[in-house]
Amino acid sequence: MNEGPFEHAFEVRLHDTDAAGVLFFAHLLRHAHDAYESLMGAAGFPLKSLLGNGIALPIVHAEADFKAPMRLGDRIRVEVTVADIRRRSFSLDYRFLDSQGLLLARAGTVHVLKGPGQNPPLPTALSQALSRKQEGRGPSRHGPDHPSQ
Repeated sequence: MNEGPFEHAFEVRLHDTDAAGVLFFAHLLRHAHDAYESLMGAAGFPLKSLLGNGIALPIVHAEADFKAPMRLGDRIRVEVTVADIRRRSFSLDYRFLDSQGLLLARAGTVHVLKGPGQNPPLPTALSQALSRKQEGRGPSRHGPDHPSQ
């Protein structure tokens, strides 16, 4: 059963902004990664525990689209949904919204399992936890560059 998007919030800090006073473009992906870490912890798979067990989920693809500026002091809500789950990988979609629900930016990441063994599959419990946050729509970002995942 789909539980809907996971939500993570942050406030734009001074160190997040560029000389124009808006969120520096690269910091969007940092905030997406913070939301990903929160999602994994809430799903019962904190990254520290996974790494301690020799399991890593490195990002092999990241993308972002900016729609409106995020400024110092803005409270931002990040909605995270699972766009796709494969045997060894999954992709996440991030929507960055202001306090009124206006879409400010979108981002996406693709994560591939690196762990013990040759081409290990995602643990079943992890796939099941992610499927509860899976979006029922949208194109996959796995594409031809990641055919074996």
